[in-house]
Amino acid sequence: MLTKALIAARDIGRMRDIASVMVKYGFGDLVGRIGLGGLLERAGHMLHSTQIEEAAQLPPAVRVRRALEELGPTFVKLGQVFSTRVDLFPADWIAEFERLQNQVPSVPFAEIHAQLEEDLGMPPETAFAEIDPVPLAAASIAQVHRAILHDGTDVVVKVRRPGIETIVEADLRLLKRLATVMEAESPDLRRFQPQVLVRHFRNSLLRELDLASECRNAERIAASFAAHPEIVIPTVYWPWTSERVNVQARIVGIPAGDVDAMDAAGIDRKVVARYGAQIVLKMMFEDGFFHADPHPGNVFFLPGNRLALIDFGMVGHLSDARRHQLIDLMHALVRRDAIRCADVLTDWTDDASPDKFEALVEDLEAFLDRFHGVPLKQLSLGGMLGDIASILRDHHLALPPELAMVMKVFVTLEGMGRKLDPDFDMASEAAPFVRREMLARHSPEAILRRLGKSSRQALTLLESLPADLASLVRRVRHGELRVKFDVERLGHVGDQVAHSANRLTVGIVIAALIVGSSIVMTVEGGPTLLGLPLFGLAGFLCSVLGSIWLLFSIWRSGGGK
Repeated sequence: MLTKALIAARDIGRMRDIASVMVKYGFGDLVGRIGLGGLLERAGHMLHSTQIEEAAQLPPAVRVRRALEELGPTFVKLGQVFSTRVDLFPADWIAEFERLQNQVPSVPFAEIHAQLEEDLGMPPETAFAEIDPVPLAAASIAQVHRAILHDGTDVVVKVRRPGIETIVEADLRLLKRLATVMEAESPDLRRFQPQVLVRHFRNSLLRELDLASECRNAERIAASFAAHPEIVIPTVYWPWTSERVNVQARIVGIPAGDVDAMDAAGIDRKVVARYGAQIVLKMMFEDGFFHADPHPGNVFFLPGNRLALIDFGMVGHLSDARRHQLIDLMHALVRRDAIRCADVLTDWTDDASPDKFEALVEDLEAFLDRFHGVPLKQLSLGGMLGDIASILRDHHLALPPELAMVMKVFVTLEGMGRKLDPDFDMASEAAPFVRREMLARHSPEAILRRLGKSSRQALTLLESLPADLASLVRRVRHGELRVKFDVERLGHVGDQVAHSANRLTVGIVIAALIVGSSIVMTVEGGPTLLGLPLFGLAGFLCSVLGSIWLLFSIWRSGGGK
């Protein structure tokens, strides 16, 4: 059934492409394991042996990265999501995923002109005083053109690639099927939770396809920093913005990676490094909504030590409960409290196994002991979180996607900060936020709010209790009450019952053979062996063999216990 689903007529061409690329980069065994043997054979015929041999010489991480690049936009995006999963992949794999480039050949302006006219409601030459047909940048999902509004405002027009949604939908459908098969067929891959990864990736990619959603994200973050003139978020021009196109103010600044240009422009790198840290920390700890891709290409520095953020297609959300857990983890790390660290991590991973917990605490204690006596300003918070992720991988624990994203952002942010300022201290920047949030959580107002919420919930429960009891009594009276037991290892108990029944059956057959053979031994005539009836001897021999098997079976199962 799964194989038939995978090679559905509408997707068979794409699946053949995927199988071909996987074989080319040495993953033919995986193609076979997920039930694509026929496609594997066809793909093998389309490739030269030299291609497979050359790819086989590459490290596994490089082969995966190249395969994702060759598979196109959806898979490039998947690799970029993998680059945030520091809890699942080691550093060399993360480094390869980070090399996945969004830069792809642009679509000729003539090919996007009709779509632009449809979305704008008029020809782009009419909507704008000027629009450059040569894009500033082209990515897998969209490309960006410079334009000028009729009032002289310099803007960028981001246009989704024509037909990209059809390709993405087909790839997502296939990825979902592949994840289902991989999780069912491969125990080695199951711990990576393929279905969870694909579901998270699907939600992220569909949001990114909606260019209007990116603008809503930008305005939400801009509102949060309205009182901070040193933080610049591009203005959105909604009359020209829709699902397939958005128009934002053009940011002209110095990319975060160009340190020499910053020095030449007189920008204080220490100041802007602190700004960058405080922006992200505020988004995470206070707002619970953050820019999830703050790499140097999305961060610009402006005169007056101002900092601009662009591209809000990838964002992260943290519920109040998740924010509290993150703060608890940071606090435990600074205090070197291994047990509290383990509490938070097992809450995150939903794995409360006592054996795993004790082993995790032991490893965390050894890890934190390395920082005994180290001053706060000398701690590398990003490095510590990276090591925590490594410990989680060793224990086969996976974080929820949004928290894996948080870890990745911290590591990236600290790396950027250290490049701008060698003395940058992420732990010291985070400490005031942690203290503030801890105090706010235990303030009288917060305690009263929680008590009020709990009281309302208790009152609601008491209010519904009579009706619930009446419903329960009615079910009991009418014999409709059902009690469901979910007994652990029930399948094993069933197997034991089946084995016992088999042994009982064999015992009855043996007893019948003995009785029947005894009767045959008393009957005269027929073939004989050593003067005894042959059939009687055969019956006794079968009885002896059956008895030996029965005794051995009982002994092997522990005496039937």
